[in-house]
Amino acid sequence: MGEGPSVSSAPPSTQAPPPSATSEKLPLRIKLAFGAPSFAGAGMAIPIVIHLTIFYSDDVLVPLGFIALVKALARAFDALTDPLMGWITDRTRTRFGRRRPWMLLGAPFAALAFIALFAPPESLTPTSAAAWFAASYVLYYFFHTVYEIPHGGLGPELTLDYNERNVLFGFRAPFLVAGTMAASTLPPLLIGWLGGARPAYFAFAVTFGLLLVALYVNLVVQVRERPDFVERDSNPLVPGVRRVMRNRAFRVLLAVYVAGSTTGAIPGLMMPYFTKYVLQPENPDLWLGVFLFLYFGSGFLALPFWIWLARRVGKKRAWLASFVPGFSGSLMIFFLLGEGDLLATAAVLLFAGSAFSAGMFLGPSMQADVIDYDELHTGRRREAQYNGLWSIMTKFTVIPSMAVPLAILAAYGYQPNVPQTETVQTVIRTIFGLAPATTALIAFVIALRFPIDQRIHERIWEGIRAHGRGEHAEDPLTGHMLPPPMDRGVDEDTGWFLDHFSMRELRRLAAHGPGGLLARAAVMAGGCLVLAVAAAVFTVGQIGSLEEEPGVAAVLAVMVGGFAITGCVYHLFRARAAQRLRTEPVPSEQVRGHLAFLEADLGYELRGSRADRAAS
Repeated sequence: MGEGPSVSSAPPSTQAPPPSATSEKLPLRIKLAFGAPSFAGAGMAIPIVIHLTIFYSDDVLVPLGFIALVKALARAFDALTDPLMGWITDRTRTRFGRRRPWMLLGAPFAALAFIALFAPPESLTPTSAAAWFAASYVLYYFFHTVYEIPHGGLGPELTLDYNERNVLFGFRAPFLVAGTMAASTLPPLLIGWLGGARPAYFAFAVTFGLLLVALYVNLVVQVRERPDFVERDSNPLVPGVRRVMRNRAFRVLLAVYVAGSTTGAIPGLMMPYFTKYVLQPENPDLWLGVFLFLYFGSGFLALPFWIWLARRVGKKRAWLASFVPGFSGSLMIFFLLGEGDLLATAAVLLFAGSAFSAGMFLGPSMQADVIDYDELHTGRRREAQYNGLWSIMTKFTVIPSMAVPLAILAAYGYQPNVPQTETVQTVIRTIFGLAPATTALIAFVIALRFPIDQRIHERIWEGIRAHGRGEHAEDPLTGHMLPPPMDRGVDEDTGWFLDHFSMRELRRLAAHGPGGLLARAAVMAGGCLVLAVAAAVFTVGQIGSLEEEPGVAAVLAVMVGGFAITGCVYHLFRARAAQRLRTEPVPSEQVRGHLAFLEADLGYELRGSRADRAAS
């Protein structure tokens, strides 16, 4: 963290040139071992999303307001730990690799926390059960991060082949779908077989917890990390974040998923309400299970089609095509479906679910290509850090969709377990159908700008190999010639250190020295801390009773507070670097050399933004 210019590391030129990215094939056992843990992971996610709240409120008798607040706080904490875990695993050095030790550590503890979450002792009072819920819920998501971020970082490293990545992540998708389907149907069956929610959820939790551990142990045993990636130098946290956000292709991909995640919790949250109060079948629980099975089953059956289409027309075109079923299906739900339309709803969900599995492998596969583009510019592999930043943005933006729909329903007069008014039914259809359709359309428009296809990807790897030989390479997205990372105005260590600061700050550093940088970073950190405290105070003030929902404003305050804490940590690292500049100053000519490279590298974007401002 915050390494100064005096810290040495092996320059990229000492690393072996990357192998060809055009013909790398993985054995079947590796693909299966990589994908199989997703069965247990997805199976554990479904009861947490769908069944956990009603289990604790109706069976364990924890106040509903406390459950809602803990969920928001835990997910905000989960989002904060993601980029930190990405940074840690990228820097880990053991003889077993940098990803596998963390998976082996995180999976067993996550399994224990999951079992504890669904096995609160019956002797607990509501207050002590609330504490049990808070501890086990937070611990589960913490250890989930410990194993999931390294798992996501491992995938792009296993193969560099453009199409083989589709196949690798495609092998993960059916396990995800199968785990989701199993978790959607097993809990109601277990409740009937075992005679109650407590024994049923305990049996489910033990089964899937043991599966998670066994499948991750198998992954660790079967899969070996690539030595050429394990031995590569890692990067400081703050400069790594800054360089990630300079990646134009990543920004487009991230914007697509942020747009989609703003309504990400709505389908799972609202489908029970839509089934029970809009369709109004005689047995809503049974029909809910049928609808979930059809939706996820359709995605499972359609997976080979999406893999074939991505190979035939490319990832981007297949990805764009996958927006159509979900978007049109959501519109059908809003405009066409109502009371008694059970078979029509089943047909719509079959159609909409056919695209479910496409995003499960196309997104990670395209993100892997974006990370290759980052290596062309930086000379380093940072899969886990990209995954961490991806997670923190999408997890924060999904928080409102966990609570806002319920607050809207309450405002329009929703009452549980009674027939709803026509107005409430319309609100349910709007939230469940029109809101996801709107964000899907926004995401589709953004996705049109994604710049990497197979031809571009091949040129990216041509450039990486040229850098490995010490030659200049063309950036296929801009046409600029990029010097090797070790030949860019300053030495590699100094370049990474200077990236603690913005280009404006670097200009001030070159002209006036380090004075003012520390104060600026400290003020920014302090401002973020004040905002975080204010958000916490506001949240506490909004909660009148643990028997009530905390409200939309409280949940939004949690999200703002989480972002503020992230910003505080970010600027504290910058303040540490600014303080080091006072004792170990970087010569002005080196600052100007690094700044000249950045301006040349990003000049097309800067000129474009200036032109846009001038035109407006």
